[in-house]
Amino acid sequence: MAFNRRSKNITQGVSRSPNRSMYYAMGYEKADFDKPMIGIANGHSTITPCNSGLQKLADIAISTIKEAGGNPQVFGTPTISDGMSMGTEGMKYSLISREVIADCIETAVNGQWLDGCLVIGGCDKNMPGGMIAMARTNVPSIYVYGGTIKPGNWKGKDLTIVSAFEAVGEFSAGRMSQEDFDGIERNACPSSGSCGGMYTANTMSSSFEALGMSLMYSSTMANPDDEKTGSCAESARVLIEAVKKDLKPRDIITRKSIENAVSLIMATGGSTNAVLHFLAIAHAAEVEWTLDDFEAVRLRVPVICDLKPSGKYVATDLHKAGGIPQVLKLLLNAGLLHGDCMTITGRTMAEELAALPDVPRADQHVIHTIETALYKQGHLAILKGNLSPEGCVAKITGLKNPVITGPARVFEDEYTAMDAILADQIKPGDVLVMRYLGPKGGPGMPEMLAPTAALIGKGLGETVGLITDGRFSGGTWGMVVGHVSPEAFLGGTIALVQEGDSVTIDARQLLIQLNVADEEIARRRALWTAPAPRYTRGVLAKFARLASSASKGAVTD
Repeated sequence: MAFNRRSKNITQGVSRSPNRSMYYAMGYEKADFDKPMIGIANGHSTITPCNSGLQKLADIAISTIKEAGGNPQVFGTPTISDGMSMGTEGMKYSLISREVIADCIETAVNGQWLDGCLVIGGCDKNMPGGMIAMARTNVPSIYVYGGTIKPGNWKGKDLTIVSAFEAVGEFSAGRMSQEDFDGIERNACPSSGSCGGMYTANTMSSSFEALGMSLMYSSTMANPDDEKTGSCAESARVLIEAVKKDLKPRDIITRKSIENAVSLIMATGGSTNAVLHFLAIAHAAEVEWTLDDFEAVRLRVPVICDLKPSGKYVATDLHKAGGIPQVLKLLLNAGLLHGDCMTITGRTMAEELAALPDVPRADQHVIHTIETALYKQGHLAILKGNLSPEGCVAKITGLKNPVITGPARVFEDEYTAMDAILADQIKPGDVLVMRYLGPKGGPGMPEMLAPTAALIGKGLGETVGLITDGRFSGGTWGMVVGHVSPEAFLGGTIALVQEGDSVTIDARQLLIQLNVADEEIARRRALWTAPAPRYTRGVLAKFARLASSASKGAVTD
């Protein structure tokens, strides 16, 4: 059976092909050329605990694909640890790594003319990078998430990586002992797996279940647990069937399935980064999707999961409570999910969820019903105004009052802002403006977990606003607004804010406003000149030249 792409190009109608010689060198037999060639994009690395447990998944995928009648071809993808690079110049490579991962997978799949692809990843940008590549190449594909980390513990309190960042602020404020600071730092991450709350990695992996590109329950399994390898093996078997059926990513990734994914993100209180990444995934799949579409979903989908960073629980708790499928079933029954969307199994979303209970178990407190939602509307609000006419993203869960007007405290980078926070120079009512951190200005749109966590640790999360053209970690919460577009480097209004200017963040009215007369803003704009690029060579300079606005997903193609 010569159904694979490679056989049609190097073996069909050719009795002798030199291309085969190199396969024979790897142990292939003649019959192997009638089997589908399946790429395994392996994100294993010892750079980060998020990816250090992936090799066992690649190994089970290899053996399962062979058993199912395919030929596995393994290649690597890089990763940048967001948690380790946070607060350093290395964080500028984080978003860029999304594009590098996508380019790596596209290059291998199309360069080797593979028939299918199983992508294995852990850290934040592994997921969107892999999905962008799947949408670009459009060969049958499935995403295998490496799995979440288990919660750490110190003195009876569950911990995540964000606990360590928030401890910096608490310790510097004199609210934490050296013993507790050291204990949290050493015990926050007890095993392999990705950061445990509904941060960016778990947000993206969970949304891939809703998108239909990953198996049900796979996104909330812990990496060390045996069920994770079992799920990976089943993913490999499902992929072989998808190849036989010629079920491609763009048959699954549609406007309706992206709406399902975004609905799930809202229901679980997911990361602001999901906005940027689904704009990019939609772009890769050639599906029309804009910032305004996120806002439309937010208005109708409530937050029904009590998950960190703004809630109590972590992904392993969600898994025990029924996982993403239980959340999806609640949304489906409420008319908030498109049940007719196709999934990688060849079954519709409604068929995948048919056997699940209509209500979550009574002995858990992670998943609420629609009627008992934590918030009646979603948490990722799209704000617009003279400070961000293209739109920006505010995360508004966990706040008693998502409105602030205060004096601007202006910083040209995160390091000076962090110094000011730790030195107690930021007061309740202030609005930090951190700029020249966008896709082009950063470059690379770094995340601001260090300053936002320090604000929380200082007890200022409810009373200080923060606006940036950069990004936030999935672990961030508070009065924060990111992805401000146009960015400062392109002359956006954020570049014109001066120390002490009145600034308003109003998530209720979806407004972000510089309270300065239009004439004064025009005068400042006439005097503004673009700064020199921070990097002129290498991958950072390349990204700065190519990247689109954050309002378009910061894509490079």
